[in-house]
Amino acid sequence: MAGRGNAKGKRKKRSSAASTSPDQSGSETGTPTGIPIGLPPGIPGHAKPSHGGGGSKPSAGPGLYLVATPIGNARDITLRALDALARADVIACEDTRVTAKLLAIHGISRPLTPYHEHNAEKAGPKLIKRLKKGQTVALVSDAGTPLVSDPGYKLVCACLAEGIAITPLPGASSVLSALVISGMPTDRFFFLGFLPPKSAARRKVLATIAEIPATLVIMESAKRLPASLADMADVLGDRRAAISREMTKKFEETRRGTLAGLAGYYRESSPPKGEITLVIEAGTGKAANGAELDRRLIEALKSETVRDAAELVSVSLGLAKQRVYTRALELKQGRK
Repeated sequence: MAGRGNAKGKRKKRSSAASTSPDQSGSETGTPTGIPIGLPPGIPGHAKPSHGGGGSKPSAGPGLYLVATPIGNARDITLRALDALARADVIACEDTRVTAKLLAIHGISRPLTPYHEHNAEKAGPKLIKRLKKGQTVALVSDAGTPLVSDPGYKLVCACLAEGIAITPLPGASSVLSALVISGMPTDRFFFLGFLPPKSAARRKVLATIAEIPATLVIMESAKRLPASLADMADVLGDRRAAISREMTKKFEETRRGTLAGLAGYYRESSPPKGEITLVIEAGTGKAANGAELDRRLIEALKSETVRDAAELVSVSLGLAKQRVYTRALELKQGRK
């Protein structure tokens, strides 16, 4: 009895230690935070990595490895990802400083080289040269999955052209995290990435997706959020939406409401911190009918010229400008 009681006490102690969560010490800076995860030996299919600068050659085949990294909490990284990073001949990263911090948390030391949108033309061929020599290259972004609103597309295309093996190592994603917590349908969704910073260009892009019958997922910066939400409400209509920020960190937050209501809230409050992911209710999949077109034009013509009214309404409804302009002229002249 006594022996069994001691074992129970030990199990309880281990459980308590495991419950220490690094998300209670998360940062607002975007740098992954957390405590190192040990890599227990003997896990089926998991090769024990070498955590030193003089690491052994990778047990997996050479090629490009697309490695997902945490979006905030440093514990959100897979054992396969840690193994690939520890065994890579070189790690190509968006920002070497950010990646160095993540590697330090997990006790990994490997050569780093910058690869981002500004140096891709020069850095890409150098990585291809390494890969053609049989080396292993791990590609990471600052947070999340490479290529998803992050660098890597050109490198993947170059590898495909050269017949170089590419292996994805899935993991953390702000897109999927925001989607599943939003309360919107997840069976069909459309990811748009970042919208243009200028309102006119942003509204035109929004008009092209207004009638897509799928949940929309959009990235946005905190400073542009109120203006973007106002444009979305105007172009897409006052749909349900959820706004997530600081996912997996201490100050993680998801705010739900309508586009117009959320626009008003963020217009009156201070700008939120962190990167923003918006999830928006799907469109109807049906083009605006004649009655809706007329209603919008009549309202716009109260304060705008025919040309300007047609421009605004064509963008908001995603209709051909000439069709809307012709109908605006008819309404202005009193024809039905």
